[in-house]
Amino acid sequence: MNEVKDALRSIEQNYKLFLQQQFTFIGALQHTRENAHDMIRPVASISQVQSYMDHHCNNSTDRRILNTFLNICNDLSKLCQKLESVQPHNSITNDILESCKVLLSHSNDLSSIRAKYPHDVVNHLSCNEAKNHFGGVVSLIPIVLDCIREWITHTEKLSREVLQNGS
Repeated sequence: MNEVKDALRSIEQNYKLFLQQQFTFIGALQHTRENAHDMIRPVASISQVQSYMDHHCNNSTDRRILNTFLNICNDLSKLCQKLESVQPHNSITNDILESCKVLLSHSNDLSSIRAKYPHDVVNHLSCNEAKNHFGGVVSLIPIVLDCIREWITHTEKLSREVLQNGS
């Protein structure tokens, strides 16, 4: 469990740095959408961000911030794989883990998800951006981080119950 918590802390630190650059991230998404002539549909999946970076990114700042987002998503996916091996499990922890894996699926449509209080990532967007273009993609990481924290809480509680019942 300590290994899981250490990995989560590391991801949270990277996310804090990324969050300080949210306007750069939104700018990079906007530039690459323009280059892709894809201004109508929202940025709705991890694979779409990857495609923008691979095929429509023409400056190092945009490439760096898009790569940072993709690296954090990849680190979260690896952490979810690690969580599968941690015991004990129950239906609650399995459901939380499954939600994380679905959210982090590269083809998952993120356009309808929105981070809620206490996360203010969506509040930093204009109304049009939040509603129509980037709200889902900026909400992904904080929602998955919350799910992983919830998973840790439930797993620790479950472990305590197993120990108490075993004594």
